[in-house]
Amino acid sequence: MKSPALLLPIFFFAAASVALVAQTSSTSSAQTATTASTTKATKAAKKKVEAHLKPFSRLALGGGVGVMGVNLQAATNVNRYLNLRATGNYLNYTVNDISTNGFNVDAKMNFATAGASLDFYPFPTHGLRFSPGVLFHNTNEANATFTVQGGTSFTLNDYDYYASSTNPVKGFGTFGVHKQNPAFTITTGWGNMISRKGGHLSFPFELGVALVGAPAINVALNSGQVCDAQGLNCVDVATDADVQTNLQAQVAKYKSDLDPLKTFPIVSFGVAYNFRIR
Repeated sequence: MKSPALLLPIFFFAAASVALVAQTSSTSSAQTATTASTTKATKAAKKKVEAHLKPFSRLALGGGVGVMGVNLQAATNVNRYLNLRATGNYLNYTVNDISTNGFNVDAKMNFATAGASLDFYPFPTHGLRFSPGVLFHNTNEANATFTVQGGTSFTLNDYDYYASSTNPVKGFGTFGVHKQNPAFTITTGWGNMISRKGGHLSFPFELGVALVGAPAINVALNSGQVCDAQGLNCVDVATDADVQTNLQAQVAKYKSDLDPLKTFPIVSFGVAYNFRIR
């Protein structure tokens, strides 16, 4: 039989081991409970931020650039999934000395649009959106003047003419992409101007089309004379039937080439800042 004195240390060692295991298990359980509680609190905080955005409680203002020029935007939140957005674009640009078919062209582009869209975010805390809308103001157009240097040739409907050396040819033209006014728009993009996570700054990007209808093109040659290759038999461009017939045929070709622009592209990117208004 073993001595009681020998069994006593063994007993105390076993008791200490059991207590240590129990304490470790208790600490691990407490840590797990704390982690779960923290996770629930974080999720609840996120939900609270989203729920706090009452309808029309925030306003976002932004600006950027796109194919229709400099743009300004304003948006407000309708509900968790929808924003109402207004847009405006402006571009005024002049180009000189373009050469085409023997003509020297000076053109001035005047783009101005205003519209509104409903931005739908299928995943409210992410930036993906789909936006049906309308352009209720559209004056996108270009105006140009045409000149042909005296003694040089130009082409209309595959027919060569020679400008008089003493009375060169001049004309003007207009190009517009606003047949449908107002016009429907459909775009997609990334970046919520009014974040559902509580942020203030965003960098929205947009890509889509405006259904503006077939482009309107008008070209007139209103002064000058054309002659044969030897500079003889000159006629006025404004009154000669053959010149006018070939001019209209050339304009029809231009319209056919530009017909795809009846769906005018929308591409823009910029920066926006939102703040509370009520």
